[in-house]
Amino acid sequence: MTPAQFRNFIWTWYRKNGRHDLTWRHTDEPWHIFVSEVMLQQTQVSRVADIWPQFIRRFPTPRALATAPLREVLAAWRGMGYNRRAAYLQRAARIIEAEHGGRVPADIERLQALPGIGRNTAGSILAFAFDRPAVFIETNIRRTYLHHFFPGKTDVPDSAVAAWVARTLPKKDFRKWYWALMDYGSAALAGVPNPNRRARVYAIQAKFAGSRRELRGKIVQALLDGGGSAPAIRARVQTLLQGRKISARVFDATLAALLAEGLIHRRGGRIAIRS
Repeated sequence: MTPAQFRNFIWTWYRKNGRHDLTWRHTDEPWHIFVSEVMLQQTQVSRVADIWPQFIRRFPTPRALATAPLREVLAAWRGMGYNRRAAYLQRAARIIEAEHGGRVPADIERLQALPGIGRNTAGSILAFAFDRPAVFIETNIRRTYLHHFFPGKTDVPDSAVAAWVARTLPKKDFRKWYWALMDYGSAALAGVPNPNRRARVYAIQAKFAGSRRELRGKIVQALLDGGGSAPAIRARVQTLLQGRKISARVFDATLAALLAEGLIHRRGGRIAIRS
């Protein structure tokens, strides 16, 4: 399949089957799109669809997020998981306010310099917020290209996938093109063996239940209800885990990691969300 044939194939499929129910696809406000792209990192679309509108109403501008207490930010983020992303997002908002006049930068290097923004997220922000011809990869885009251009291949590096993404870019409508690729990878390829298993970057994610990720989230959730001593926080976490036991060693190590990241702080014997 040539690049032109591939584009025609994807555009035809998208015109008949594309999703139009995602609210962040109905705005061209760069900050709102920036938030949606950070949220969509490692989070299901359905969960983002529930939380993004409320988050944007509460923090409609970088300034609104930059000046909010972290406790409010984490409370608005609740249900998204990976609370570190919320802290990174607030730090990014502060940099956007201080260094970019309150406007999301339309430059790949400046975007990548923001906390929590890697090259692929920076590329997605350029494409969706500014309709720029950036090259980026996410899971459904990778699935699409592996299926069509790497049949039978294994250990495929993202550099090879990115080369085909660049080769098949249209001359305009970059925002819609990437929507089309993602929708196709998600829906049309749902019934085939996952092509992403043949990518070099593929890794099976560990179960969430009983993981450090779950424990981190429960500690933050417990602290959103108020600070306290480490034993008191651990007791709240045990309640949130509905009686599932956690060892003191694992709890203390997870708490120490959150303290080291600056997401929470300790004053005397009291632990609380960082202000």
